[in-house]
Amino acid sequence: MAAGILVLAALGLFAAVLTPVYVRSFRFHRFVSNLTHNVETRDRPGFALLGMVLAKARSLSLPVTASNVQIIRTGAEVRIVVRYVVKVDLPGYTVELHF
Repeated sequence: MAAGILVLAALGLFAAVLTPVYVRSFRFHRFVSNLTHNVETRDRPGFALLGMVLAKARSLSLPVTASNVQIIRTGAEVRIVVRYVVKVDLPGYTVELHF
């Protein structure tokens, strides 16, 4: 019984610590996706898009740098690829979440 409670407590701790990171990452990726689908923003120069992406990441406390962002233009389409790692410290263990 005590072991079951301990396991549930550990799962609750993991959920409490990891869920906010996943929520912020989801919001960030939704923002980036909207940039590429919005006619007004996708026609902006690469440096402007990069600035918008970095500002949003900073506002969500995500460790995204300019080297993590790739802006790819093919004809009239724009694709933005962002790869970054969030380190989460748990008691006795550090988790690296790759996005």
